[in-house]
Amino acid sequence: MLTAVLALALSGATAASAAPVPSAPVPDDRVAVLSAMSAELARSTERLRLQGYEAPYFVAYQVKDLSRHELAGRYGAIFEDTTRRDRNLYVDLRVGSYELDSSGGDETSLLLGSEGPSWYAPKDAPLDGDVAALRTALWLATDERYKEALAAYFKKKSRDVYRSADAERAPSFSRETAARHVEAPRPFPFERERWKGILRDTTAIFRAHPDVFDSSMKVVAEKQVRWFASSEGAGIVTEQTVYGVHLQAVARAPDGQLLENGRDFYARTEADLPGPEKIRDAAEKVIAELEALRSAPAIDPYTGPAILEPEATGVLFHEAVGHRLEGERLEDDKDGQTYRGQVGQLVLPSFLTIVDDPTLPAVQGTSLNGTYAFDEQGVAARRTVLVKDGRLEAYLLSRKPVKPFDRSNGHGRSQGARPPMARMANLVVESSRQVSATELKKMLMAEARRQGKHGVVRVPGLQGDAAPRVPRQREDGGGAARARRGARRHAARERQQGDGHLRRRPRLQRLLRGGERIRPGVDRRPLDARRGARAAARRPRERAEPDPAVALVGAGGLAGGGRARSCRRGEIAVTLRLPPRFARHTLRAVGHV
Repeated sequence: MLTAVLALALSGATAASAAPVPSAPVPDDRVAVLSAMSAELARSTERLRLQGYEAPYFVAYQVKDLSRHELAGRYGAIFEDTTRRDRNLYVDLRVGSYELDSSGGDETSLLLGSEGPSWYAPKDAPLDGDVAALRTALWLATDERYKEALAAYFKKKSRDVYRSADAERAPSFSRETAARHVEAPRPFPFERERWKGILRDTTAIFRAHPDVFDSSMKVVAEKQVRWFASSEGAGIVTEQTVYGVHLQAVARAPDGQLLENGRDFYARTEADLPGPEKIRDAAEKVIAELEALRSAPAIDPYTGPAILEPEATGVLFHEAVGHRLEGERLEDDKDGQTYRGQVGQLVLPSFLTIVDDPTLPAVQGTSLNGTYAFDEQGVAARRTVLVKDGRLEAYLLSRKPVKPFDRSNGHGRSQGARPPMARMANLVVESSRQVSATELKKMLMAEARRQGKHGVVRVPGLQGDAAPRVPRQREDGGGAARARRGARRHAARERQQGDGHLRRRPRLQRLLRGGERIRPGVDRRPLDARRGARAAARRPRERAEPDPAVALVGAGGLAGGGRARSCRRGEIAVTLRLPPRFARHTLRAVGHV
């Protein structure tokens, strides 16, 4: 008994003496990378200059670390299983002043030829966070970028010798408050074996449908860690994850036309992705739609009233309004400049409001991919009202000012190694006039009767980069043939330009403002006439209120070839194919007659 009591006393003494000691905080490797960037930035700002030339007035470093898992399957088997990690850097260096600096255009093109550099610095960063290696990589890229900026700046100033100064010219760069922020690390799980099983089971379904001759499924998980530091004092670390499941299937009609269909699912976390039952259901729907399209006859181009469902409406506003409100495009005379000078003017029906909100994480339970806390120029993300009650209120802005705005609203974003420019985040369309689906259908039918149409369409989604179906020749004096030739020319021109969606987008907002038919073609007016027309279009003017009924049902020129299939009496399902000038999209449409 004495032994037991003694043992108990000793154990209590041991427990008391072994009280927990506060552990030292675990060092954050991300902060070490940011500190190295700031140190090299300070050295470059203080010492970087060539004798007889100006020193940079602004320098910013950005490093992106991208981790990616990808699985792909076909025919019930795994075809791809990859994991990749890259870390790249970008240097934004400006010579001159906030009012006029070296930015704008592709400065590297100015150095091509015998006087250009014979070697370009790599834009990779060390994966293991080696501080000395990172600073060396930043030093080489900064030195290269400084010389490019000097050449671009003097080239830019020399233009003023041959033309008078533009009093309306906006400054080159906006002054913004420097932010300091380090986000908490985000988990990045990926159940590889589980997804392999789902891939095998889902893609095996297609083997029972020989008419669908090819199909695939991909599961992708990405995590991006981003560091940003600037000579203004900014220091930011952010993290972002995105997961995706992609289904794609291909069939061919008896007449040879290629038919494509698919589904895409996105989520911010792996747990929010759909389960195997939902993915299997989506695959079966893709197969059913393709088999129905195979037996569908070709139809003539359609111009008439239509209802756009949420997915199609989102893409339409993304293309017709969102891209056209990105600030840099309004300053580029090679682009459409559709809404330049239109602030305060009526551009949409008065019951519509459009907001772009990078701070919005989800809508009605659906997570949004465009969410971020800081843009890629170190500016805090901000909810921006673009159109309020039909009137244009603001543009999407990076740190490149656009008259009449002189500050960024946190939309400066970049792709790859390209410089940041104004881009959409989460574009939200709000309506103060809402009706039920039944009432909307009644309005659609009334509009169809008013136009003398025998059928209408409902557009559930938009699908990109599909070869348009050649419509049958119509008795319109050769107009259809001319339209096809114009469409082919436009497609060839976009292929030559590379990033075709950045240039000369069709004015899709005509569809929203009253149903004007848009035909593909090439503007063959003299250059002076085209410039005069663009200048006239930029003058502020009041637009008439669109017909609410037409705007609600989306009546307009959906012109292109397509397919129709027979359904139960009183119903018709069609696939409309827009000509390239309309946006090179294919519409899957189902309508009721």
